[in-house]
Amino acid sequence: MNKLTILDGGMGRELKRMGAPFSQPLWSAQALIESPQIVTLAHKNFIHAGAEIIISNSYACVPFHLGKERYESDGARLAKEAAMLAQDAVAQTAKQVQVAGALPPAFGSYRPDLFDAVEGEKIFRTLFEAQDPYVDIWLAETISSIEEFNVIQSVLSQTPKTCYYAFSLQDTPSNAALIRSGQTVREATKRVCESGGHGVYFNCSVPEVMAQAIRDAKQVIDELNADVEIGVYANNFAPIGSDHEANDTIQAMRELSPQDYLAYSQQWHQLGATTIGGCCGIGPEHIQALSDWKLSQYG
Repeated sequence: MNKLTILDGGMGRELKRMGAPFSQPLWSAQALIESPQIVTLAHKNFIHAGAEIIISNSYACVPFHLGKERYESDGARLAKEAAMLAQDAVAQTAKQVQVAGALPPAFGSYRPDLFDAVEGEKIFRTLFEAQDPYVDIWLAETISSIEEFNVIQSVLSQTPKTCYYAFSLQDTPSNAALIRSGQTVREATKRVCESGGHGVYFNCSVPEVMAQAIRDAKQVIDELNADVEIGVYANNFAPIGSDHEANDTIQAMRELSPQDYLAYSQQWHQLGATTIGGCCGIGPEHIQALSDWKLSQYG
């Protein structure tokens, strides 16, 4: 079995837990604006827990969260600062950790129906140019449709850095894993393989749907004999419907202990996932359990 790489956990909920300023619609961008030192500390919490890749806190640096006026005046600057804070956290810990630049949903999470390719391309390009000098790799997050992937991939095609693409899944288990748009994981994986992407990941969905997504992705990767990694970072949310309004309320959490999450992670690794971390609500304690298990397996 391939060795495991550990990703960090959910920054937004960790910032909220730490007492950082946190409200809708700004979400994790509020700490970036008002308390950047807490953002650095949150990154360090995940690094000390064992994360080998941390993701820049640029998820909310989009008009959907900042508002159009603040995005136009400060969006690029905040995304740049997010990447620099992540690098600062790595430097302060003196550990071998990569910083992933984040390309988030441009029009709100889990809503492929809201995606606009023309405006989305402009937003993705702005966030890419702001972060690229300060990141080691790229991770496009919570992709909800293949159309959204196509636009993101066109932006990331200009970098020689390693690029990973994380799709958000429908939260209802089925015999064929589906992304939020209703398109299949098999189709999404095929597009990543054909585009030259380095990895197909699944994020910000409930743990119960991840195993089937891994099976479907691995089957396509094997059929195409592609050199593409599989990664997983699930959330700790209750299931999310297709009419979700991200800025209306703070999503309900459930109780998922570090050992519960580790049990899921062990299954994902057995099925073929080689990078595992956590999304919303998965904190340093969950990453620590995963890190301890990795140490027991690989030394």
